[in-house]
Amino acid sequence: MSRVVEMNPTDHILVGCVGEAGKRTFFIQARKDLDCLTLLCEKFQVQQLASSIREFIEELQRKNPDLPPPIMAYTESEMELQEPLEPLFRVGQMGLGYDEASDLIVLVAQELTSEEVEVTEASTARIWATRSQMLVFGTYGDEVSSRGRQIC
Repeated sequence: MSRVVEMNPTDHILVGCVGEAGKRTFFIQARKDLDCLTLLCEKFQVQQLASSIREFIEELQRKNPDLPPPIMAYTESEMELQEPLEPLFRVGQMGLGYDEASDLIVLVAQELTSEEVEVTEASTARIWATRSQMLVFGTYGDEVSSRGRQIC
């Protein structure tokens, strides 16, 4: 049975990882009030999402030049994962959308399904955040994913 979790709007969205280089596990986490949503994802998904967020925000600014630019401000401590790390699901697909009326970007993450499970049964998370929150999320995602093993 599918489940849809919606955080609209989220107070905070971040990406982080645990483990040693080469064996890290990546998580997306969103918080709203006392609720915390954790999703398990892959490093390449974090990298692709970070790139997509940058491009998406740049395109929004081009199409809407009157929008105030997003603010890039965060501290390392704000970007720490919150325990316990119990993911709702492993992410299969992700996409971005924008609601002009609220000036919020939505990250839609769908659960990874096996061939035996129909996509209609997959859980979905929708995390709504400001352009500034998403820009920080993407920038920090780039930073976290680049902290892996040294290139020989």
